[in-house]
Amino acid sequence: MNLPLSWVTLGQRAALWSPTTRGLLWTGAAGLIFSLLNAFLRSLTLQLDPFQTQFLRYFAGLLVMLPVMWRQGFRGYWPRQVGGQFTRGAVHTMGLCLWFSALPGIPLADMTAIGFTGPIFIMIGAYVFFKEPMRWSRWLAVAIGFAGVMIVVWPKLSGTGGRYHLLMLAAAPVFAGSFLLTKALTRYESPGVIVAWQSITVSIFSLPLALLHWQWLGPWQWATIALCGVLGSAGHYSLTRSFISADISATQSAKFLDLVWSAAMGWLLFSDVPSHSTLVGGTVICAATIWVAQREARTKGREAAAASEAGAG
Repeated sequence: MNLPLSWVTLGQRAALWSPTTRGLLWTGAAGLIFSLLNAFLRSLTLQLDPFQTQFLRYFAGLLVMLPVMWRQGFRGYWPRQVGGQFTRGAVHTMGLCLWFSALPGIPLADMTAIGFTGPIFIMIGAYVFFKEPMRWSRWLAVAIGFAGVMIVVWPKLSGTGGRYHLLMLAAAPVFAGSFLLTKALTRYESPGVIVAWQSITVSIFSLPLALLHWQWLGPWQWATIALCGVLGSAGHYSLTRSFISADISATQSAKFLDLVWSAAMGWLLFSDVPSHSTLVGGTVICAATIWVAQREARTKGREAAAASEAGAG
């Protein structure tokens, strides 16, 4: 099949872009896709029980993956430690239960701003469970990040939607625990196996909760669920491509766009106007994570250079 000349030209130009440029574009694309996914999921939770939406989201993701698993052979997707996959799935499901319970009552921009705390909780968890060193820069990033959280959450606590913000905030450290379990699993499992078994285990754990208040779906709701499955896979693909293209620290600046995408989606689809506290707090949290990521990258670079000089000497 012959591609249009414009596409060929674009591909040739993209090949000349720096790895950082390609990584930033993939990160920005992933943020836009996940913002679309979250908007559609919020729309579904306003019509269906949140736990039913949670189950259908991951079951649809599993259905999207099945053709790939069948083509490559199901045997290759059998994990070395089934128990580890179910442990990680159970923790991730707990985080999802909190996240989906909060989703109907929280603006998308607030959800994204609170979600920026994920790397901060991951740093704390790595220090507690993996004994990774906690430098002064990490503690400072944690302090600044939690100050940003208070800027976002505190004004909402006096209103009726305050509990939804607290539920979303409670989900962040649980997702951080899931991330750390994933890090441990990558020592002996491939990324494809981990992603596939996340869909399998979350679907299994979510099904009983979904059946408690099951509603029959209309054609448009089924179409939205199918679209969510495709968007989820596309988002993870874009994120993986960004990791391959450049260091994570080099692409973190594009995370600011997540707040822009989610604010735009919330305004267009739900008439949610992001508050000043959300924009300021989200910027503070994101700035803290970007600063510490870039500092960590420079520190590792110096350590690698020192080790190389020591080896040469």
